Amino acid sequence: MTAVFKGNIIGAIAIILWSTLALFSVLTTKVPPFQLTSMAFSIAFLFGLGWWIKEKKGILIHLKLPLKVWAFGIYGLFGYHFFYFMAIKNAPALEANLINYLWPLLIVVFSAFLPNEKLRWFHIVGALLGLCGAMLLIGFGKGVAFSASYLQGYMYAVVCAVIWSSYSVMSRYFGAIPTQSIGAFCGATALLSYGAHLLFEESYMPTSVEVLATIGLGIGPVGIAFFVWDYGMKRGDIKFLGSLSYATPLLSTLMLVIFGSTHPHPLIWVACGLIVIGSMISALPFFKGLYQKFLTH
Repeated sequence: MTAVFKGNIIGAIAIILWSTLALFSVLTTKVPPFQLTSMAFSIAFLFGLGWWIKEKKGILIHLKLPLKVWAFGIYGLFGYHFFYFMAIKNAPALEANLINYLWPLLIVVFSAFLPNEKLRWFHIVGALLGLCGAMLLIGFGKGVAFSASYLQGYMYAVVCAVIWSSYSVMSRYFGAIPTQSIGAFCGATALLSYGAHLLFEESYMPTSVEVLATIGLGIGPVGIAFFVWDYGMKRGDIKFLGSLSYATPLLSTLMLVIFGSTHPHPLIWVACGLIVIGSMISALPFFKGLYQKFLTH
């Protein structure tokens, strides 16, 4: 197994974990978003802390990071969530989510600026097919109507898409920083989110079910997912993982169907086809390599 292939596999785990976000969110709809973010990232920090303790290298060594590394981590994790919730607050959630899902396409585009990376036609075509599939899933039959009165919210959604895509791509420049450091960024995001909660929201006492769902969020889509995504961005094929990210809304929808939170629709399979075909086109070099290996044996 090559290092890039391993990075792709580990990075793809984040996409699977992020697909559970909607399912957990259904169980925590009453919890204010910044409060929920603070709680979930606190769980994620505890996961990172456990990893540090298991390493037996001490805790402080993981907190003594250069200032630019702290700024980068907070920019990605807290910056994305802050502007996402500001977008939802200032625009209809449907339109805000549609704009937010530009981030996988932007990952593919931004990756062309990395050293030794080239943007080819199949990367763009694959990412665009994935985008079409995601838009079909998110917006079908729901009366999408962009309005100038929500321009501020739309701009926040654009900002959060740019933040997450640029953070993901720029992770390659911080390859020397171990993935364990994500735990420190999770802790900082938890603290900053709590500050945003005090500033923008009223506190809410969650029920036992909501607490369990929040723990699930902190372990999975808001916890381990960020660790494995960091590894994938630093070691895997960024363009492939960017295109594959469009599987997130698809898997999320399928999970909601399986657990009875939404009804199945034939259009789901159309979107599935677009996303799968798009991911396969983006991975043409990978399949070409497999074919060449097959011919040599």
